[in-house]
Amino acid sequence: MHVGSRFASIIAGRRTAWAFALVPIVFALAAIGVVGEAAHETDPRDLLPDGADSTAAAWLTDDLPDEATEAAIVLWTADEGELDESALAEIERQATGALVPAEDGTAVFTVVPVTAGDADEVGAQVDDLREQLRADVPDGVTVQVTGPAGIRADLGKVFDGADLRLLLSTMLIVAVLLVVTYRSPVLWVIPLVVVGLADRVAVVAATQTLDAVGLPWDGTTTGILSVLVFGAGTDYALLLISRYRDELRATAARHEAMAHALRRTSEAVLGSATTVFLAVLTLLLSLTPSTRGLGLACAVGVVVAAAFALVVLPATLVLVGRWAFWPMVPRHGDQAAVDKNSVFHRVGGVVSRRPALVVTGTLVLLAVLASGLAGVRLGLDQSDQLLDRPESVTAAERLAESYPPGTVEPTQVITRGPQEQVLSSVEETEGVGSARVTGSGGGLAQIEVVLTAEPGSDEAHATIDRLRDTLAEVPDTHVGGNEAEAMDERSAAERDLLLIVPLILVMVLVGLVVLLRSLLGPVLLVLSVVATFVAALGASWWIFTEVMGFAAVDVKIPLFAFLFLVALGVDYNIFLVTRAREEAARYGSREGMLRALTVTGGVITSAGILLAAVFAVLGVLPLVALAQLGTIICVGVLLDTLVVRTMLVPAVAVLLGDRFWWPRRVG
Repeated sequence: MHVGSRFASIIAGRRTAWAFALVPIVFALAAIGVVGEAAHETDPRDLLPDGADSTAAAWLTDDLPDEATEAAIVLWTADEGELDESALAEIERQATGALVPAEDGTAVFTVVPVTAGDADEVGAQVDDLREQLRADVPDGVTVQVTGPAGIRADLGKVFDGADLRLLLSTMLIVAVLLVVTYRSPVLWVIPLVVVGLADRVAVVAATQTLDAVGLPWDGTTTGILSVLVFGAGTDYALLLISRYRDELRATAARHEAMAHALRRTSEAVLGSATTVFLAVLTLLLSLTPSTRGLGLACAVGVVVAAAFALVVLPATLVLVGRWAFWPMVPRHGDQAAVDKNSVFHRVGGVVSRRPALVVTGTLVLLAVLASGLAGVRLGLDQSDQLLDRPESVTAAERLAESYPPGTVEPTQVITRGPQEQVLSSVEETEGVGSARVTGSGGGLAQIEVVLTAEPGSDEAHATIDRLRDTLAEVPDTHVGGNEAEAMDERSAAERDLLLIVPLILVMVLVGLVVLLRSLLGPVLLVLSVVATFVAALGASWWIFTEVMGFAAVDVKIPLFAFLFLVALGVDYNIFLVTRAREEAARYGSREGMLRALTVTGGVITSAGILLAAVFAVLGVLPLVALAQLGTIICVGVLLDTLVVRTMLVPAVAVLLGDRFWWPRRVG
């Protein structure tokens, strides 16, 4: 028996509905209250790719004295003109290390060792240092803390209360859009509570699973997980409730109406969830541990979202009864949605009359938007990772005005080779401004290297390559630091794109072939979502540069955006074509597609707008990467919902007719 039919049979039984709804709810509450989220100590090295030279350097620092593994740069600058002798004398008494004066006389800095630890520990030390420095700073002088430790401390503060802020913002967006969609003061509460409970269960289940298999996670992981669960779970709820409302107009008993609705929608929901599940699991092939953790967490979240949409939500709706739709209560015998002269019925009329023109016009629009890809630049500097401008960023910019560009983010050479020989080789390398030993012990030494080139420039990357070539023959010697890590992360991201993107497409294509039992239609649907992604990325680049002021895209964002856009974007095509296949069995392929557009247009558009808004909520976190991810997915989902799924796919299906389902025969 079909899985959806089994669910439907249970729901149709009046006596079992209570137990069917309450058992998973009680289980979920018990899981949240008793088990809780797994505890995990975040480590910035989890963001580095396995096997990279900079990753090996980062892990070797554990063998160095703690106080030498991270550096805070303390910068004193004159508010006006140059620093006078009295100010310099006060600064010398305040400083704990050697001062490095600027040639223009306006600034001096020193390096303060900060004990290595997690972001909270480093942040506490930097906060204490800033407080002490400001208490004794001379008049007319500004003191700031930057450098690797200062930047990391400010980055660590991004997630202070971020999970709660993101969750509340997401719930508020979902609540508002559900009220607008249902135009009911009651109905919106049911899916919101069910999906909210699913989110909490998903976070607990995902973190416990990650802890069991030894994969890392952080606030970004749980934040994206919550957004995915709310987005996908609400989409499934919208589809089910829409079909349930239609069935209430055709069936007198609400239990039977839900059984019919669940039987019709479960295939689409399960097909969609399975496709997304397999797609996000491809992230397990990533070189980066944190990316693998995100993939597994999202896979758990999709399973939980689908389970609550197919189990808890139907039973809850049946228990509440028709009055939940008040004041627009569907009555037995009311006109069916497919027969109403709705907006999407009129859109279907346009598509049926001029399908070739619609296809041409939408493809031209997508091509114009995709042209923005010509200028895309990948790779964010560490100081460009925050939307806000904390002290470490402003201090770094001020430092670059008076000192060599690489002073703020020095490159690190970690070696077990001859210390003096390695230091000499580093200093003689073209592009190196200065080098000094900042820590040693146990046969291991750390050398901090200041590059003469601007961070993130081709010249800086060339210097890193020269350093690695120079030191290639020295045993157990690695080049790390922010510049080297950025290069290795970019190489890993390019490798992940080349490997994972084709696998995602294969997963989605196979899922559509199995669901629709045809070949041509699935291929066209996959091509449509790929076109949507390319157009969304191109359009988003214009938004980044012209509106948001971003100079580059984070190296991991194209993969994540492709994954979520393709996996989630194909959902709406699944919702549309499964209904079209059902209608085509009675009315033929062309009329079946138009009827499917009429009846699903409103709910899918609502779901798309809601999903776009939910991902846009990622912008409440002051991380540039998450703002970029949210923007690309928001633009892509809107394009997919309002253009591709509404105009392009129906027009192609009308042009092809029965061939759309080839080699299967429908109707």
